[in-house]
Amino acid sequence: MLRIEAITLREIALALKEPFQISSGTQSRRRIFLLELTSADGLVAWSECVAAELPNYSSETIDTCWHAIREWVAPRVLGRSFAGPEEVHPVLEQNFRGHHMAKAAVEMGAWELAARTEGVALSSKLGGTRYQIRVGISLGIQASPAALVEKARAALERGYRKVKIKIKPGADVEYVRAVREALGPEAPLMADANNAYGLEDAASLQALDALGLMMIEQPLAWDDVLRHAHLQNLLKTPICLDESITSVDRAEDMIHLGAGRIVNIKPGRVGGFLQSKAIHDVCAAHGVPVWCGGMLESGVGRGHNVALASLPNFTLPGDVSPSERYWERDIVTPEWTMDAAGWIVVPVDRPGIGVEVDRDRVEDLTVRREELRAP
Repeated sequence: MLRIEAITLREIALALKEPFQISSGTQSRRRIFLLELTSADGLVAWSECVAAELPNYSSETIDTCWHAIREWVAPRVLGRSFAGPEEVHPVLEQNFRGHHMAKAAVEMGAWELAARTEGVALSSKLGGTRYQIRVGISLGIQASPAALVEKARAALERGYRKVKIKIKPGADVEYVRAVREALGPEAPLMADANNAYGLEDAASLQALDALGLMMIEQPLAWDDVLRHAHLQNLLKTPICLDESITSVDRAEDMIHLGAGRIVNIKPGRVGGFLQSKAIHDVCAAHGVPVWCGGMLESGVGRGHNVALASLPNFTLPGDVSPSERYWERDIVTPEWTMDAAGWIVVPVDRPGIGVEVDRDRVEDLTVRREELRAP
């Protein structure tokens, strides 16, 4: 039986080691929204709401999620008894549209709390089968092709198994070609457009076909599956959908329309773990590989992603970089690390996400806090 007695909301601020630029803007610091869930037995679990400061990835932001959790999400779960965490998502969906990231933060925390209550790893609780996962890196838009080449070369030398190159009109074909020519035909490269293109840009995207990419991620509008289907017919390179996949239905739409051949599953984007598992299963049934994307998470959110990425159809390296990639110092111990061959170990021998939150550090970094309790 799962019963959540309290949820403490916290916002902390962490500076990125270097600015991270995508087609929609540049980020130098991250406002991070943490949730601390306490069970009726006094056990504690942590989760992370991955919403950004601005509505440039989704319509949600850290501030809208804070409001949604306080007013609508938390009241549905506090003090209520669940047979297991899989019952949380249906309760949050009943007559309650959208707010996927707000819902996911609480739902994923419920899975973590259940895993810790049972003394099992979160990966095992979710049905994971992997003891280690391959790691990719995401490189922001650089000032020049030469600068991008150096970043990509360093990433491969460090051991990363996939290099994702952020692109936008004017910083695309020339940049990616420079990396391909410098690093050779076997380098595992992909491009991520973050919705920066329209069908009128098809010629530029077709030019990427000659560069042997693993995939082109989300080139067109976040809510447009139909035009992605048209574009996929024009491309040899597989399209990977990210922002467009917000539910199992949207994944099925992609598959049946031929709008893409790969899916990036971000649990926060789709409403949590139950939906992530369902999308994973649908894709597996249709031979569509998936991988786990990142949202500049702290070690808490990264731990949830590692657990999810241990499921069997996560066959491509995800954006689950080690703590050192983004932070001078993370908020968990031990920090997430990657070996020289590009693997992160899934901590199957420890409860929950397998790392502990450095409470003193979180307290020092906290800029606002609110406690919600069962009536």
